[in-house]
Amino acid sequence: MDAITWNASEADHPARRAARASMAAVVEGRKDDWLGLFAEDALIEDPVGPSFLDPTGNGHRGPEGIRAFWENFVSTIAGFRFTVADSFANGPCCANVATITTTTPDGSTMTIDCVLIYTVDGDGRITSLRAHWEPDRAMATLTKG
Repeated sequence: MDAITWNASEADHPARRAARASMAAVVEGRKDDWLGLFAEDALIEDPVGPSFLDPTGNGHRGPEGIRAFWENFVSTIAGFRFTVADSFANGPCCANVATITTTTPDGSTMTIDCVLIYTVDGDGRITSLRAHWEPDRAMATLTKG
């Protein structure tokens, strides 16, 4: 089974390219490649608003914040599977309707239904990644490994 299933538009767009590169780097555990996709002052909100991942709801900004997001959250997951059902690209943005399935080192899984909005600058670097999902809904899917 592929770790990324793309059932959406294949039309070329800078934000869609950045989104796909981001997913691939996450799936393959390529932290430095992933970090290199972001502009210097980029902001990650995953999820948007206050949550157990970001109690203040201010997101993770700049190189240090984005690196900390990888180290504190992304790196703790043993496996990611992305299924993108649709993708809408216009202006500097791309909104992907997706399901992310995570597997922890102990084999537990969680399914996150979400809308991932990537915004890029003129060089195609990500300036904003806004992940709209509901933590309570995701936690309700948790199965122990």
